This record gives sequence, C-alpha cells and structure tokens, in this order.
Amino acid sequence: MPTIFVTGATAGFGKAIAIKFSQHGWDVIINGRREERLRKLEEEIKTATGVKVLSLPFDVRDNNAVETAIKTMPHNWKHVDVLVNNAGLASGLGPINDGQIDDWNVMIDTNIKGLLYVTKAIMPDMIQRKSGHIINISSIAGKEAYMKGNVYCATKFAVDALTKSMRIDLLEHNIKVTSVCPGAAETEFSLVRLKGDAERAKNVYAGYEPLRADDIADVVYFAASRPAHVCLNDIVIMPTAQANTSHLIRKT
Repeated sequence: MPTIFVTGATAGFGKAIAIKFSQHGWDVIINGRREERLRKLEEEIKTATGVKVLSLPFDVRDNNAVETAIKTMPHNWKHVDVLVNNAGLASGLGPINDGQIDDWNVMIDTNIKGLLYVTKAIMPDMIQRKSGHIINISSIAGKEAYMKGNVYCATKFAVDALTKSMRIDLLEHNIKVTSVCPGAAETEFSLVRLKGDAERAKNVYAGYEPLRADDIADVVYFAASRPAHVCLNDIVIMPTAQANTSHLIRKT
C-alpha cells in the first residue's frame, strides 16, 4: 500500500487529509504536537479502515525532534510516497506596527522552517527512489496580501516560492511538487489566530458558507491520485462567496 505522511494532523485540514487517504487504503503517518489527539486519531483510523497508522508526536519547529523521529521510523515505514506539509498557523491579527515578535517567530518557525525541516528529512529517500510527491498546504494569503495579514502573508508567500523552487530542483529526480491554497475555511485556524476568542473566531465565518476541512482533503487526494505523468502544480480553492483575500459576500 502507498504511504502518506501528514504534518499537523491533530485537527483541521491535516486530520481530514489523513482520514481521506486512509479511506482509500493508504497507510498513514500522522504528526502533531498534541500526542493525546494523535493517538486518538490513530485508533479512529485503524478502527474505521484497518490500514496501518504510525503516530509521530513532535513539533515541526524543532529540527532535532524532526530528524530523530524520521530517522528512527521503523524500516517498513521508511518509504513515503506523499508528504503533506500541512502544519501551519496564523498568530495574531493586527497592523504590523502593533505586531508581537513572539507571534512573528512562531509563524516563521512553523510555516517556513518547519516545512523545510520535515521536507529535508523526507526527501533523501524520495530522491533515491526517483519517486514521490510533496504537497504544501499554503493559502490565498500566499498569493495576495491583505490588511493586518502582514507576517502571516509573508510566510505563505515564502511557501509559494519554496514550492516553485522545490519543483525546479526536484524535477530531475521525478518528484512532483504541488501547492494547495485555500481561501476562507472554518477550522481551528481563526480560534488559534485570535488566541482562543471563540466569539470573534465564529464571526469570521458569519453570513456565508466557508470551506470545510473535507473540501481541502478532497482536493489533496485528487492531486495525489493523478497518473504518474501528471502533476497539478498550483491549486487555489475558495468558497463560492469569496473572490480573493479582500472580496467576500456575507448575507445580512
């Protein structure tokens, strides 16, 4: 069976992606910081689908933890067919002059450096086998900046550039590289960004139907299941009510 490795799998897009692939018979490696949630998802997937699941609890920001976890994976898990770099977050929402350095660091360390650490650890086996697919979960914030998005947008612009660069550098090794860029999607994203303010987070999605985690999982599976000679380079997906980062229609 093919194997997928999903970072940030304890909630939102990552959890939905892991479940989606398991439903199609893929063995799944799931990563996240919250070990209790990770173990619960592992049991949920095993019970529902019967596929093999490997839980790797580590923080993608910690390169030593990344290297140790991936280097010490059991031998039968070494070959990863698809890597989904999903772990990412926004922290804070305000003008750059009011920005908090701790927020900036956590976004840069997770969204950019974490993606790089995990990719670097997984790539050697893909290169040796001349086969593999890297799917980076980016955002429309990586296509177009918006008010008060500043550093979060910058990290996703970086993901967009890294995805393009990876595709060039890995072309000779027959490795596909895809970027999936969602618009407004209702997950824990806004709750995390707004530091646990549930009411404000709920209002982000008021008056329209946002994307769901399952919508993104469907797109990621579609990209990963194309024929060997087909690579979907860049996928932008938004709810019907949204045109871009600054134009969204809400019902009154």
